[in-house]
Amino acid sequence: MKGRQIVLDRFGGREAAALLIDGQLSDLLIAADAPAPGAIYRAVADRPMKGLGGLFLKTPRGAAYLRNGKGIRPGAAVTVQVTGYAERGKAIPVTDRIVFKSRYAIVTPGSPGVNLSRSLRDPELRSTLSDLAEAEMSSSGMGLILRSSAAGADMAEVVEDIRGLRRSAEAVIDAAEAGPSELLDGDGPWHLAWRDWTEAADIVRQEGAFGTLGVSEQIEALRDPRQQLPGGGSLFVEQTRALVAVDVNTNSDNSYAAGLKANLACSKALPRILRIRGLAGQIVIDPAPIARKDRRAVETALNAAFRGDGIATTFAGWTPLGHVELRRKRARPQLDDILTGHGRNLNRSANSPLDSPVVTP
Repeated sequence: MKGRQIVLDRFGGREAAALLIDGQLSDLLIAADAPAPGAIYRAVADRPMKGLGGLFLKTPRGAAYLRNGKGIRPGAAVTVQVTGYAERGKAIPVTDRIVFKSRYAIVTPGSPGVNLSRSLRDPELRSTLSDLAEAEMSSSGMGLILRSSAAGADMAEVVEDIRGLRRSAEAVIDAAEAGPSELLDGDGPWHLAWRDWTEAADIVRQEGAFGTLGVSEQIEALRDPRQQLPGGGSLFVEQTRALVAVDVNTNSDNSYAAGLKANLACSKALPRILRIRGLAGQIVIDPAPIARKDRRAVETALNAAFRGDGIATTFAGWTPLGHVELRRKRARPQLDDILTGHGRNLNRSANSPLDSPVVTP
């Protein structure tokens, strides 16, 4: 089928959302047992990491790590928000800079003022949205960012979105628990799909849709370490304990530009594979053999591909052995861990609600 489709179903008994573009699986969200990014906890400071400025915390979901914990004494209560998925056996990454995200807006309790996305360029629209935001957030003491998705949206929906976010933020701020407690659940796949996949799309919401539309088949195909590339090349993507290894091959192509073609094809395909499989951290690519003068073309292609990916990925450079190093944020749970149940004994089940997150004051 041509066009965009958002498919809401369950996969492996878990809530899941898939984004199809012209029938190809472009993105995948599956509920994990681990705490989801966006969850907010009232935590208790435990022990500092001397020399690094970090701090371990006690939360209802286990140990968490705050990168900048200077000035917080052990035993002190602190409100923190989950920023990503923890590596297996490691502490949950958190921040004390709390934000509340929705489809059209972001509320920033620690940063007062109204800001608009730079993508909102129309002066009249910017003026209307700015006045609307000022009216809704007046006397709150909190800041607001209007996202690019507000362009073309119904103003009544934008207002309701802002009001819902403000209520959630005020409920969390007013909560005063003495010990570790969960103040807000992280968003589940269905809510995330509504929040982040804002371009026009057909919505398919029925049991068994993953099977009838071929989503399940595509997921299983992408779990195979070997992936075929356009033009005859291939790549292997394999997770090790320390890093993600990517091996690019030209296969039977013996032409002069075979290596460059395979590496450029890998650059285009790799973000989708990493995104759907939830692979992140240190990524090392062993490219197909190319001349030094062609490295710039590969670097440019990689940067362009990851720029539109939506998950922060940094090009670290070339190693003396000719490998490419990347650093990628852990914004998704690892697909294989979800489907094989790794970590299930450490975290409770976290099926997300279908509507707005529920605050537990």
